[in-house]
Amino acid sequence: MRVTHLRSDLRTDPLGVGTPHPEFSWRIEDGATDAQQAAYRIVVEDADTGCTVWNSGDVADSRPYGAAYAGEPLTSSRTYRWRVRVVDDAGRTSEWSAWARFEIAKIRGEGLTASWIALDETPDPDDAGVALFRRDLVLPAAVVRARAYASALGWYKLFVNGHDVTGASLVPRWTPMDHLVEYQVFDITDSIREGANVIGMAVGDGRYRGGLSAFDRRRTYGDRLGALVQLELDLADGTSLVMVTDGEWCAGRGAILRSDPMRGELRDLRLPFDDWLSGLMPERFSPVAVLPPPRGELIAESVPRVTEVARRRPTAIRVTPSGAQVVDFGQNLTGVVRVRLQGDPGSAVRVTYSEVVDASGEIETEYMFMDADNPKYFRDDIVLARGEHVFQPWFSIQGFRYVEIVGAQPLSSEDVEAVVLSTALEYTSEFRCSDPRLEQLESNVRWSLRSNFTDTATDCPTRERAGWTGDIQVFAETATLFADVQAFLRRYLRNVSVEQLPDGRIPPYIPSETSAFSGPLMGPLDAVSSSVGWGDVAVLTPWDLYLAYGDREVLEAQYETAQRWVASLAALALGDRDVNDRPGTGVDEVERWIVDRGFHWGEWLRPGEGDEAMAHNWTYGRPVVATAYFAHSSAVLSKIAGVLGRDEDRRRYEDHAARIRHAWRAAFVDDAGRIGEDKQDDYVRALAFGLLDPADEPAALARLVAQIEQADTHLGTGFLSTKLLLPTLTAHGRTELAYALLLQETAPSWLSPIAQGATTIWERWDGYHPDGRPKESHNHYAFGAVASWLYHGVAGLSATAPGWAEIRIDPQIGGGLTWASARVTTPYGPAASAWSLADGVVTVDVDIPFSVRATVVLPDREIRIGSGSHRFAYRLG
Repeated sequence: MRVTHLRSDLRTDPLGVGTPHPEFSWRIEDGATDAQQAAYRIVVEDADTGCTVWNSGDVADSRPYGAAYAGEPLTSSRTYRWRVRVVDDAGRTSEWSAWARFEIAKIRGEGLTASWIALDETPDPDDAGVALFRRDLVLPAAVVRARAYASALGWYKLFVNGHDVTGASLVPRWTPMDHLVEYQVFDITDSIREGANVIGMAVGDGRYRGGLSAFDRRRTYGDRLGALVQLELDLADGTSLVMVTDGEWCAGRGAILRSDPMRGELRDLRLPFDDWLSGLMPERFSPVAVLPPPRGELIAESVPRVTEVARRRPTAIRVTPSGAQVVDFGQNLTGVVRVRLQGDPGSAVRVTYSEVVDASGEIETEYMFMDADNPKYFRDDIVLARGEHVFQPWFSIQGFRYVEIVGAQPLSSEDVEAVVLSTALEYTSEFRCSDPRLEQLESNVRWSLRSNFTDTATDCPTRERAGWTGDIQVFAETATLFADVQAFLRRYLRNVSVEQLPDGRIPPYIPSETSAFSGPLMGPLDAVSSSVGWGDVAVLTPWDLYLAYGDREVLEAQYETAQRWVASLAALALGDRDVNDRPGTGVDEVERWIVDRGFHWGEWLRPGEGDEAMAHNWTYGRPVVATAYFAHSSAVLSKIAGVLGRDEDRRRYEDHAARIRHAWRAAFVDDAGRIGEDKQDDYVRALAFGLLDPADEPAALARLVAQIEQADTHLGTGFLSTKLLLPTLTAHGRTELAYALLLQETAPSWLSPIAQGATTIWERWDGYHPDGRPKESHNHYAFGAVASWLYHGVAGLSATAPGWAEIRIDPQIGGGLTWASARVTTPYGPAASAWSLADGVVTVDVDIPFSVRATVVLPDREIRIGSGSHRFAYRLG
């Protein structure tokens, strides 16, 4: 046995762990089959002294994750190392693992004495320029250890002697800044030196002051960009030194005159660009103003940063009829352009980003405007100076496949590339099959995830860029298959908790883009905060994380938020009546559990429906959908309570769920078995949520199948039920119909956009108006939640216990496929399922990680297996 992949607080060798009690995880590699971890022992040492600070002793546990440090609280700013060894169920003891390291941050911000500083200027409502800060530092000896703790009100770059410590990262991460402001920790030992040093920070608008969401609001959290830096230096002469932002710093302006995250950057290279990073202090710099600290708690980052994750060269550069050069990168993505420019001093270059081009090759932009009278262009502007300049925006991020470049010299593929920006997640899965269209579908979903998992989980990277709760609610389980999103979604859910409204409702997107500075939710956004399917992120997404990662911690952390959300639904249903009253049976018992008040998006974006459905939602509220989610979230909350050992809560929510299901059936299922509006999603939801009596399920399935067939084998579901459609058909024995829908090539379908060249998932099923104009976002992951069925259905790889402790191998042979395979990296290690069909014989190959058990489903029996590699074969009946 070999113990590998050690992680501390969900990260590898993290610098800046924000808790004195981190959690540990690891994996076990072993050639033995049917083996399980029985116990582990962890030793934590002070990395500098080698003294043991905690020895867990032998802990009986089969899980290689969630092992919480239980020693004395660890000390801020100290580095520790740890290792682990395990014992299996046969009594074998592994060797000790290699050492892993982690460094504790400033717990609760204690020890951070730096002040927030800003330009000493009166705020200008039209100002979108970058603020530059500088401090000179002379050190009497060489540096043996140096740390920088940094944050900003805005996005920042930290420089030490001209070295860009932050690189392409967009930091700090977007949080509800009246509640939480993240700081980063950097090891700057190799950048700082004995003698003269220059410390600099550039701060752009970022999410703090820049344009946000569909409403293009600016100055959401404040109107003054702020900087915070604290350097802690250990010198070779045995002394230590702390340098902080304070009134001794100087600040000024430079060449970046606009740095909005949406509207892009304006860089005038005739102005000084990088002179402030070295040499003498620029004469234009003057002493800073010291700001009062922001309202939000200063917290250490807990998620990998948004940074450069890839680069792409163009697949084509064309000159359009307008004379512009349009660069095609062959892939819709999120990031910025990097381009080598040269021209006459004072000449202007404009770079405009878009996802699509028209028939003549010109880029399309109007489809991204929410308000045609106030166009919101996504572009960068550069005014050239003498010589060559490599332009890459510092503080913006765009969604694009194409860039239009006007005013530049003729460009080659060596002059320009796309810099892909995303949270630096570990991608943990792979899907392959004999149909390249399905491989492209999986790739499209992967790119939409990468594009929208930036500094929060956004709906799209273009016109809105908002953390819509409904989108991530339907997509979270799929995301857990593609990448390690545990820390990322923990952060999102913590933001949900701090922004939950006093009455338990959830703002429609998180962060909610509200503050004491700019005011509360706008009226319409406050009104839609009651919507089921969106607010249910508070219950369903923590449960998804528990099932995927065995994450009990997230259930505990989010439990009160989940309770308050379900209570808000009860308030909409019950009014002033007590949820625990038992008035008996009859009409009153039904009415008291029906959610017939409040706004609900319902089955948003059904095929053929659009904004006109909004009026229906305002008027009627979609009670059939709202009550179904009330029942479903109550049932899931009962399960959460059970996991947490809250038995009284478990019984209460279980009872409520049963009563809501009864009321739902009485109110929305007629004597002929028709449900709600008699749409496909009504039946999908009823079957997937277990709302029907078992005896009534066959009729509901038959009606669903009939509706699909009447639609010429096209789906009719929208945001909420599309992910549930194929699993529901498969669970009820209609896999052949699931494949027919999956492989449908005409709209509405998943393959129709692929036939039109899509490289990401579209927001709407059609994507284009009848006249060919593009329609809304072309990079929106919600409908891509279907990719979970590629793994669970096509390849047959599913978890049947939290954290993948139990696996089910049940590939669905069909769709004309001759082979398929999937691999998912579970908390225990990689699991894989592959099948092939040749001459009527199906061969199934399975890899199960250490400590895991699996059930393999064959046509005539089920076989239990343990860890290791296994092969099965059978003749297709």
